[in-house]
Amino acid sequence: TTKQMRLIYKLLLRTSIALITLVTIWAGFFYFTIIDEINDETDDALELQSELLIKRKLAGAELPDKIEGSNNVYFIDPIAPDCLSRKEAIVYRDSMIYIPEKQEKEPARVLETLFRDRHDQYYKLTVLTPTIEKEDLVEAIFEWIVLLYLGLLFTLIIINIWVFYGSLKPLYRLMDWMENYKLGAENSKLEMVSDVTEFRKLKEATKRHIERSEKIYEEQKLFIGNASHEMQTPLAICSNRIEWLMDKTELSEEQLGELMKTKQTLHYLARLNKTLLFLSKIENRQFPELTTVSINQLIKEQVELYEEISSYKSIQLEWVEKGEFILQMNHTLATSLFTNLIKNSFVHTGESGNIKIELRQESFVISNSSEEGPLDSQKIFQRFNQTKKKQGSSGLGLVIVRSICNLYQLSIVYEFKNNRHYFRVER
Repeated sequence: TTKQMRLIYKLLLRTSIALITLVTIWAGFFYFTIIDEINDETDDALELQSELLIKRKLAGAELPDKIEGSNNVYFIDPIAPDCLSRKEAIVYRDSMIYIPEKQEKEPARVLETLFRDRHDQYYKLTVLTPTIEKEDLVEAIFEWIVLLYLGLLFTLIIINIWVFYGSLKPLYRLMDWMENYKLGAENSKLEMVSDVTEFRKLKEATKRHIERSEKIYEEQKLFIGNASHEMQTPLAICSNRIEWLMDKTELSEEQLGELMKTKQTLHYLARLNKTLLFLSKIENRQFPELTTVSINQLIKEQVELYEEISSYKSIQLEWVEKGEFILQMNHTLATSLFTNLIKNSFVHTGESGNIKIELRQESFVISNSSEEGPLDSQKIFQRFNQTKKKQGSSGLGLVIVRSICNLYQLSIVYEFKNNRHYFRVER
């Protein structure tokens, strides 16, 4: 299943990702711009100092101390003419310089340049000046970027929450109303006032679809009722006529057998018709009445009805109560739900098998022994799906169970382990 996220959270997430990407790019650009500007200013100062030193050297004037009070350092070294081809005329680079006053090394900007005197003697002038700790600068920029990002993100979240919640309030109100809306029941009026064109159109479209759905729902209920009534009558007439033929006419044994088969088929159709009508009423929410149902008491009453079958098939029934399972639901649907599960277990348990019912405060579990192997958990709750056709079964029992569970947000789970079928109903 895919993860779901509210619209506002998705917008905030995407905005945050875009923000941190932009801030990171900006931080890198800002760092290199600052370093370039610092290097330019430092290089200009080194050029002025190198020009002054070269002029004084060429003029034979006294040179300043190699280590000044400003921590600037310079060196003038003679070089052989054959080394000139391997050296560039002027070079700027970063290096480390030892500061005697601090007795430690610090980063420095270095200028190396070549010049010659009137005697054609070549010299290499190296001028060094302390510069900033770039690692410290990176750390400082990073800290400020983090603070900036967190501040922007926090501000953005507050603004977005205020803007989006205020702007999307009509949408959330419409969603809540639609989530609680029930066809065929008395529903609250949709209170959604907005001057936004899109929201107004959405409200009008929703009302049109709801009105159309209510109309179709009412027509469907009427059709199902009429169709069921119209089908039950001819089925009953056909069954009665077959009984009259069997009682009032002279029939051969073969003819009598065929009429019996026909009568059984008619009875099956009548039961199937009633079951489909019942299922349609469940899905159409035509059982609105709610009551407090003690599932423990309900199961106890139903199990008593199956004592004769249990004795006839030598089925051992185990009953365990570890708590009282109470539900708020329609009593008719509660009876149908658990009756179908019990009936399903008895139908699929062979002779001398056993059935176990366990009730807890939050769940009902029924299991039965089986030698037939596991059922297809993807198909057992589908209409007319039967692994093996059972006499008189419509194939709709577990479909009704699933529909009732869906109606009341109950969980129905099937498992097969240790040669037993397990059906679990939980809140």
